[in-house]
Amino acid sequence: MFSKPLIASAVAAAGFLAAAPAAAQTTLTLSSWVPPQHLITRAMMEWAGEVEKASNGRIKHTLVPKAVAKPPGTFDAVRDGLADVSFSVDGYTPGRFVLTRIAEFPQLGETATTVSVAYERISRRYFAKADEHKGVRVLTVFTHGPGEIYNTKRPINTLADLKGLKIRVGGGMINELAKSLGVDALLKPAPQSYEILSTGVADGVFFPAESVASFKLEKLIKYATLVPGGLYNTSFAFIMNPDKYNKMSAADKKVIDDWSGEKLARLIGKHWDRGDQIGREALKTNNVPTITADAAFISALNTKIGPLEDAWYKLAAEKGVDGKKVLAEFRAEIKKVEAGN
Repeated sequence: MFSKPLIASAVAAAGFLAAAPAAAQTTLTLSSWVPPQHLITRAMMEWAGEVEKASNGRIKHTLVPKAVAKPPGTFDAVRDGLADVSFSVDGYTPGRFVLTRIAEFPQLGETATTVSVAYERISRRYFAKADEHKGVRVLTVFTHGPGEIYNTKRPINTLADLKGLKIRVGGGMINELAKSLGVDALLKPAPQSYEILSTGVADGVFFPAESVASFKLEKLIKYATLVPGGLYNTSFAFIMNPDKYNKMSAADKKVIDDWSGEKLARLIGKHWDRGDQIGREALKTNNVPTITADAAFISALNTKIGPLEDAWYKLAAEKGVDGKKVLAEFRAEIKKVEAGN
């Protein structure tokens, strides 16, 4: 038989536990405008899984079956709370973002990881004050892998071979570069690439190798030209609704913070580099003739870069940023990351 004092203690303990508030649980609504098997969706789900693990299960997540907005509207959708977490392409809304174009210049680096980590460091260091992503909480910024040239019409051995082709671009710096190359640039979200190539609306695409496989273009593309360091890059932001973040406990905010910044940029970069490898394998499997841009090609490309840099320096100055200094530091930072620092 249990003693009366022991029973009383048990009853009191049970009452205390019943009265104590359970640990608050948060469910993050994730939205992706690329397919579930796409590397960014997979990276986002891996991130969410790590956050859940680090929070001891307090922060759950759910991926909505259909994107809450079309790609260009994603930033505003997260700002307005239609989704808690997603990612956006800065160039999809022309004129809205200026400083982010630093990550879109040609020949920045050979992997998404190195450029993304360096971009994240530079962005936090110099661009936060400008607050171009006002209205959302930026968890990290990142880029895709080196942008290449894919088309259905002819081999691209020189920049002159591009003239007159209708090429899908993602906006931002590559839009300006494409115009300087005599290309008829079509600003279209990435998921539309198969449709516009298969129907002849576009003759080609400027894309990282990953997109060849992700958007099933390997049987449409007839020619590929790979540019060392990339013809261009694209600036992305991984974003969260600030009201959702602000309602979290201090402990859960710390979990989100710990899985933001450079750690998240590396996670996404890892997925993208693997995606680029898969894309290159798809080109090889489908016997797509592939050219690597030679020294003459790169020299001609460099003559196009200077005016783009000068134009960006002026725009950056209007935001209070010394563009020439920061771009040089960005390129140096990429070299540091490549060296393992």
